[in-house]
Amino acid sequence: MKNLVIAVDGPAGAGKSTIAKIVADKMNINYIDTGAMYRAITYKVLQSGIDINNENEVIEIAKKSDIDFKDNNIYLDGKILKEEIRTPEVSHNVSNVAQIKDVRHLMVDVQRDIGNKSSVILDGRDIGSYVFPNADYKFFLVASSKERGERRYKELIKKGYNTTLEEVINDVIRRDEIDSNREFAPLVKANDAIEIDTTGKSIDKVVESVIDKIK
Repeated sequence: MKNLVIAVDGPAGAGKSTIAKIVADKMNINYIDTGAMYRAITYKVLQSGIDINNENEVIEIAKKSDIDFKDNNIYLDGKILKEEIRTPEVSHNVSNVAQIKDVRHLMVDVQRDIGNKSSVILDGRDIGSYVFPNADYKFFLVASSKERGERRYKELIKKGYNTTLEEVINDVIRRDEIDSNREFAPLVKANDAIEIDTTGKSIDKVVESVIDKIK
């Protein structure tokens, strides 16, 4: 029986990671958070103190980084990463790193390698359109920028970060702009993807919709 590949795409805060994790658990398959890969590189760049806008130096850091997933956790150079890649600073800069073509090539190679080894569900911006264009199932999750901003705002406040709802909503909109207009592999809905609007919907309801379509 061949490996199953499920692609879940959509803009920041649409619920991709949350939904994909639960679906992976219910279907007993591996979950790959591709966005966490770019966050890991962004985190490493910020920690190194180099200019986030210096593409050549960012590419060099990406080339020298070892990224892997084990038990649904991301590892950077052998170290597990958790909340340190979910800070407002990383969130604010990750789209700038993710739009660098050479960085995306490096990360996509890792994603395809993992996806070819076992049944997986991957979430990101370009999984169904570029990384796995022949994925068995493709979903595109959307939600209003206001709701996506509110979700992120609640998460950040719960974690103790000092920010405002307006700042978070504006950052979501700014990231949408960068992700959708980058030259290489932009955020786009694949022609054969099933769109699900998560605005006002419970997590359970969205998970149910995804699994029903797969079944």
